Amino acid sequence: MDSGDESKNDDLALFRAAMQDVRPLQQDRAAPWKPRRKPLPLRFEEEQPGDEFADTALEAPEFLEFRRPGIQNRLFRDLQRGVIEPQATLDLHGMRVDDARRALGRFLDQSLKARRRCVRIIHGKGRGSDRQPVLKQRVNQWLPQRPEVLAFCSAPRWDGGTGAAYVLLSRKPGSL
Repeated sequence: MDSGDESKNDDLALFRAAMQDVRPLQQDRAAPWKPRRKPLPLRFEEEQPGDEFADTALEAPEFLEFRRPGIQNRLFRDLQRGVIEPQATLDLHGMRVDDARRALGRFLDQSLKARRRCVRIIHGKGRGSDRQPVLKQRVNQWLPQRPEVLAFCSAPRWDGGTGAAYVLLSRKPGSL
């Protein structure tokens, strides 16, 4: 055996003998390091804009019309004729359904924050669809699901006709 190995063993034996009666100190401090936690996949608990919209199998009519109870006839006629001018426009042309859902949710949220009274949503006439206009159908389903939407209808012919909708929004915070 090498003399270096013997001196290491002697040192180790001496150290162990010296530390034989030593006890760890009791501390109420946090450890200076934390064990790493196992990575978990992200869960999106927070709702994304548009997540509140549910899909149904309703077909969209040629002319869109919706109004909540209590909306005056004259106000709804003004909306249909374009007397109430839209203050902002959202164009959903060429979007996929999920993208359009999120865009519509964000647009409505922004319009409500900006206290807009009337907005225009261009959904298209669906001439590229096999059966019926997909986005028009979905917009017709989604808009009544938001309580801030008081009424909507197809836009006048000079402003998009059956390919766009005028939406009347509530200006009251947390309406309905």
